[in-house]
Parts: sequence; C-alpha cells; structure tokens
Amino acid sequence: MKNFVYFKGEIVEEEQARVPLATHALQYGTGVFDSVRGYWLEQKKAMLLLKPLEHFERLVNSAKILGLAVKETPAEMTEILKKLVKKNALESDIYVRPFIYQAATKVAPIISPDFEPSLAMYMISLGDYLATDKGLKGKVSSWRRIDDTMIPPRAKVCGAYVNSSLARQEAAMCGADEAIFLNQDGSVCEGSGENIFIVRAGQLITPPVSANILEGVTRSLVMEVAGRERIGVCERCIDRSELYIADEVFLTGTACQVAYFSEIDGRQIGDGRLGPITKKLQKIFFDAVHGRLPEYVKWLVQV
Repeated sequence: MKNFVYFKGEIVEEEQARVPLATHALQYGTGVFDSVRGYWLEQKKAMLLLKPLEHFERLVNSAKILGLAVKETPAEMTEILKKLVKKNALESDIYVRPFIYQAATKVAPIISPDFEPSLAMYMISLGDYLATDKGLKGKVSSWRRIDDTMIPPRAKVCGAYVNSSLARQEAAMCGADEAIFLNQDGSVCEGSGENIFIVRAGQLITPPVSANILEGVTRSLVMEVAGRERIGVCERCIDRSELYIADEVFLTGTACQVAYFSEIDGRQIGDGRLGPITKKLQKIFFDAVHGRLPEYVKWLVQV
C-alpha cells in the first residue's frame, strides 16, 4: 500500500520525498515540528483529528521563536492534513508529524529566510506510544532540561530533542520506561516528550509554563476535564522528592495520551496501581477523543 506525504507544496508518494545530505536542517537541526493524533471511528468509517488547529498554531509559534518564515497559516495546514488523511485512507489510529525545516544546502549555522523554510507532513499508524493500561517505571534523569535562554523548550525545535534522546536513552539503560527531567533550578519539569502531573490530597499539581515546559495541548485538555469534574488544579513548582510521596503521577502528551507511573527511581507511587483521579481523567479523555462525549466534540475535526 502506497504512503502519501506532503512535500514541497504537494501530496506525493513517500518515495518521492527526498532531501540532499547537505540539507541545513539535517546538519544543524534548524527545524520545528509538532504532532497531531487521529482516532479511527470504525462505525462511522471516519477519522477524528484531535485539536489540529491548535497543534498547527503551536507549530507556527515554534517557527516564530526560531525565526523561520512560514507561508501556510494554521487553517491552511489543517486543510492540507485533511486532504492527506483522505489520500492515505488509513483505517487505524494515526500519528501525524508536520514540520518546518530549512531546506537549503548551506554550510553555516544560521537561520535565514534565504535558507528556504519548507513545510512537510507525514503520518503513520500508531496505537499506544507508552503503555496506558499498566504502570510505567520512571527515572529522574541526570540530564537537565534545556533552558529558555539556551533553546526555548516551548518551541519544538528539532535539534533540541537530542536533550530528550539522551534522557530517554539513560532511562532505558536503567530499565525504566521514561525519563523525568529536572530544570536548571532543580524542579520537576516534564518527561522526555510529555507533560507531567502529580496528585496530592485529591489535587492535581503540574509545573507552570515558566518552568521550561512545553505548552502542551493534551495538558490543557486534561486540565479542562479536571475543571469540569471539579478536581482542583494547581500550577506550581514541584520538588523531586514530591514525586516519591505523591498519591499518583501521570504523563500527558499527543503521543503518550494519558499514562501513569507505578514507580519512579525504584520507589512505588501510591499503591503502584492506576489511581482514582488518573483513572477518571484517562477514561474521560479516551471517551472524548473517540467521539463518545457530546460535551467534548468541539475538540475533534472529523474527516
């Protein structure tokens, strides 16, 4: 079965989408990316895209931070995605990766409109990225999260994800499923590619956007659900030691969705099982993205 991608202004077969070895973004990481989840609704033979416009707005903001000129608007990117979904006709949950990169073949660590910023997009079938039906093992990483004065974490900069790769590699080498970053102040930041929440005394606590976290779309959706369910949410700094005494700890993200930790650094979290608040939020989230809850239909774009 042929796979189609968006490349240089056209939807083409994946085999036609090739870049030279000297491509600037390949050499220097001068690109930004984002992600969109799509949930296949078998009974309607339809794909439900989760907040595509918001993801493309974040992509444009990432490009703005990096200084990349963007021709397409978020609304135009959403229309491109809808056409790409129809063209590929995948009957499964999907993960979409749009990115803007410097396509010129130049040898100089410079970001410039003369370096041909270009939008590309591809999609793959994807179920769970991290297990959502069992607890994860976490490890606080020895690698610190990059700071806004280094490479802004609120921008999904391609080259910045070496930071995430090192942390995830270390976690895997230690037998853990996912890493947990501390920021330069020593406070809990996020996972290698996810936002983090803890539960203490029935309240959700999550690091603020000023703690060098990605401004997560799924993070905001989970906070919206918590508000509807009258679960208190507090955005504040979290100490590493609070992870160990939290009743529940979970991650949110486009790829991971809502996944919980059963242990961190060898210490059991709560009773080691899916906690009641995480369970409630996870169930509502999955019901919502599969179109089963009318109050959350606004999250979805049907294709």
